[in-house]
Amino acid sequence: MANIIGLVVSNYNEILEKNKDPMVDSWLLMGSPAPVVLILAVYLLFVLKIGPRMMENRPAFELKNLMIAYNGFQVIFSVYLASTVLNFNFFQYIFSNSCNKNGAQPDREMQTLLSSGAWWYFFAKIIELLDTVFFVLRKKNNQVSFLHVYHHTITAFFSWCYLKLLPGEQGIVIGILNSIVHIVMYSYYLIAALGPEYRKYLWWKKYMTGIQLVQFGMMLSYLMFILAMDCSMPKALTYFFATHVVIFMYLFADFYRKTYKKKQI
Repeated sequence: MANIIGLVVSNYNEILEKNKDPMVDSWLLMGSPAPVVLILAVYLLFVLKIGPRMMENRPAFELKNLMIAYNGFQVIFSVYLASTVLNFNFFQYIFSNSCNKNGAQPDREMQTLLSSGAWWYFFAKIIELLDTVFFVLRKKNNQVSFLHVYHHTITAFFSWCYLKLLPGEQGIVIGILNSIVHIVMYSYYLIAALGPEYRKYLWWKKYMTGIQLVQFGMMLSYLMFILAMDCSMPKALTYFFATHVVIFMYLFADFYRKTYKKKQI
């Protein structure tokens, strides 16, 4: 992970000159890679080293009211992100322009809408780093897995890279699918935070991982489709997304197998 971040940062100026957008540059955390790299460095240091050491001889924090408020906010925020596609004819734009070799170039208003949606998605990934912080403070160390930390770190970092360095319409589709899944996921966490008396409503826990795998399958199918159709989107970004979707599919499938399949044996 550190090598990937270092490679992107070392080539930052060269890539930036090709994709520089003054509008995006002026947005929070988008001026340079330093703030997001610092946030992720502090995050990793806390959840892997400082946090567990700090909590080692302390009782776990309950944080019930905070968890209810946090997960409720995440449900609402995820609904907002997923619904942004309704604000403009996005899918019509993709298939009538980006996937049509004779289509017109996107106008500035459309580009602003796409970039704005991508920034809010990136901002959501930064907020979601608190998931792991809460796990540490509540001493739920079994949930601070490689899959969890890798997923949160890589998603936050490359959401920034996507918007800053290599924007493309396919990233919005990925973000919308992910936001829909997060509505389900944070609804589960919200119900769980209400207390033990609500656990009877959480029988569908194992299906969340299945929903995530379906999400990745849809993402991969979409990415393969736009490659096959030779859509006028950055192909490097499409291949990058496809690679990481395959990685996530493997990691989540492995988690599902270890968590649920072994229990049935």
